[in-house]
Amino acid sequence: MYLEELFGDICLESDVLECKSRLDRDDIVGWLKSIAGFANASGGEFYIGVEDKTNKLIGFRRKEADDERNFFNNQVNEHLVPRPQMKLSFVRYEIRNRERFIIRVQVPESVVKPVILKYKNIPSIFMRRDGFTNGATYEEIIDMSIKSKNTQYDILISDQKYKASDFQVLQAFYAAHNDGKALSEKALRSMGFYNEEGMLSNGAALFRDDYQGKKTQVQCSLFSGMHKGSERIVTINNYHGNLISVINYMMEFVTQRMNHSMIKHGDARENIDAYPQRALFEGVINAVAHRDYFLDGTQIQVDMFKDRLEISSPGGFYKGDKFGKTYDFSGIISKRRNELLAAVLVSCNVMEAAGTGFDKIMEEYCDVDEPHRPYIYSSSDHFTLVLPDLTYADGVADEKHPPLTFVPVPGGTEYDEKVLSFCYYQAHKAAEIAAYLGLSDSTYFRKKILGNLEQHGYLEKNKMARTVYYKTKADMVTFD
Repeated sequence: MYLEELFGDICLESDVLECKSRLDRDDIVGWLKSIAGFANASGGEFYIGVEDKTNKLIGFRRKEADDERNFFNNQVNEHLVPRPQMKLSFVRYEIRNRERFIIRVQVPESVVKPVILKYKNIPSIFMRRDGFTNGATYEEIIDMSIKSKNTQYDILISDQKYKASDFQVLQAFYAAHNDGKALSEKALRSMGFYNEEGMLSNGAALFRDDYQGKKTQVQCSLFSGMHKGSERIVTINNYHGNLISVINYMMEFVTQRMNHSMIKHGDARENIDAYPQRALFEGVINAVAHRDYFLDGTQIQVDMFKDRLEISSPGGFYKGDKFGKTYDFSGIISKRRNELLAAVLVSCNVMEAAGTGFDKIMEEYCDVDEPHRPYIYSSSDHFTLVLPDLTYADGVADEKHPPLTFVPVPGGTEYDEKVLSFCYYQAHKAAEIAAYLGLSDSTYFRKKILGNLEQHGYLEKNKMARTVYYKTKADMVTFD
């Protein structure tokens, strides 16, 4: 029996069709690349249990088909990023009065490209063309990136079905902030929580009661001193779960460990928390709402120091400017990276539709002195909100040039640390760096010091008009 007998319009392998009699356990890349190639091209169909080249049905018994489907899903989840939006189905047929099954995998063109195959930590990008799957060309990779650059992770459709009973934690959270009211099905549908076929969006799946994926990973740490690395770590906890539990976890971690103090006003006394609850909550909600969920292997960082709290979220400001350090929150235009997540949090009354969360933080710190002013710093891969500890009298030191640690630069000089520190928060011209070091802006300085740091990836060089600026690459250094 042949595939054409089940589906009349089926032909031999082409740009949009491939068959495998079994999934090869010893050559996973050999068939996974076909799935990635279909997703990166115009889509296609992949049949398991069908002989390659002839389309003859080999098939599976019922239990075998289920095991093969599970193996397929596990390998796709582990090795393809982002996971293609596929539809898997069992196709039943009979031969000699015995039921058999083949597996049909329909792979649409991916909205987010490129789909990357990662095997043994080696990433590869494949493209389906002329009936074969080969490595994508440089031009194809650029074209894929351009076409999908505006796609948001949370609005893409997942492979999970919506069930109202899976969202009890979200409903309780909504009721707690909406006078006991329930979050209606109509409201969820209007937000794009699930589609007409009842399939959840990626963002909605993060709210499921039983969600245990690493997309929501957070790391909360308490340090005894002012900086990472140079001080004892008192506590370091990792957590992941549904988004509401993550929000609650971060709030409880800080609330249970922060300092408290008291100020006398004549005969009265005022209790002071290290971090005002409203400012803390706004910072946590902002980190969750604006996180880049495309970035696997990352986490929200909540770091408590002797003088401050830092909340860092993966991904720079969405479609916004990259800046070093700023106290001027009013000048920050934060565009939403995750429309669905923001809509859900707005409906729960924990996030402002107008995006005024930063304004609320400033209101909580409006009467403080200079060392206790909150600030933000951002790079291309993360943004960090810093809340000074109001019970720490000295406040946060204005570290324009922070102490850094880094792997020694090959062929480096005694000036490397000063250069990287000087250019960490703000980009500088060569002449400004030379003046800061007390050196002349010579050819030797530009080649031996700046050129060497740039060559080894510690400095990035950008040109504005005719002026060249140097900026430290944040992922090459860490704070002392």
